[in-house]
Amino acid sequence: MPRFLVTYVHFIEAVTRRLGRFAMYLLYVMMAIMVWSMITKFAHIPALWTLEMAQFTLVAYYMLGAPWTMQSEVNVRMDLVYARFTHKGRALTDALTVFFLMTYLGIMLYGAFDSTVYSFEVGERNPTAWRPVLWPLKTIITFSFALMLLQATALLIRDIATLRGEKI
Repeated sequence: MPRFLVTYVHFIEAVTRRLGRFAMYLLYVMMAIMVWSMITKFAHIPALWTLEMAQFTLVAYYMLGAPWTMQSEVNVRMDLVYARFTHKGRALTDALTVFFLMTYLGIMLYGAFDSTVYSFEVGERNPTAWRPVLWPLKTIITFSFALMLLQATALLIRDIATLRGEKI
């Protein structure tokens, strides 16, 4: 494989790994928010922001962790037939099916980007009592879809290298 493709794969996977490791800790942030919510409810001074903030943190946790899940290959797969393939057979199957994934991610990225731009332009807020702005969350979602698309490209390059008998 050309050196720039190997460098691309290593760079994207390093970014994905670090971001995924960071996202792991967002679960603790969400737990702290929920504990604070319980404390304020017991004190009869419920905070309006806790439920939405926990939901936003969960979205960030899920979306920022998704590219690392793709890289680690711990995503759900139908192994009924796939598990019986050889290493190169799996690489060929992955190389063919990644185009469907990339198409889906491209469409989702387009929609997320459009929604994020709209959110910035109009100062979109959630229609609740707390009324938080939505552009930070939508920016995270857009960034995550972009990184998933880059990670899917890195997986395609790895699969092509496997088919060529090379190792990245």
